[in-house]
Amino acid sequence: MDIERILRETKSVAIVGVSADPMRPSHGVWQYLKSASDYELYLVNPTISEIGGDVVYPSLADLPVVPDMVDVFRRREQLRSVLDDTIAIGAKTLWLQQGLADDDVARDGVAAGLQVVMDRCLKVDHARLLG
Repeated sequence: MDIERILRETKSVAIVGVSADPMRPSHGVWQYLKSASDYELYLVNPTISEIGGDVVYPSLADLPVVPDMVDVFRRREQLRSVLDDTIAIGAKTLWLQQGLADDDVARDGVAAGLQVVMDRCLKVDHARLLG
């Protein structure tokens, strides 16, 4: 898997499970990408409606665009439903953040035509390869 190619080809990212809490990793990744990347960012969390003036959508299906990448900050038991939503909207890449891996989800994602990255931090890889 060519992480650098994926990062270069990605133009838009949906961050699923983003938090308004600045201490949460998802918030830090969002802040980093907002300041250090050219990605269009879409925030997804059904429990909040905005963070710092940016709209937060309740689900991937509610996004106004199809993002290239879905970056996931959810519990492992929720990965299957995020995969299903990612396939349903037609995104290209499913990125499971550091600490998240599920071989069945990865296999099914690849079988559905997705690029699947597991157990890696988007912020760290972006900074290392493109920063």
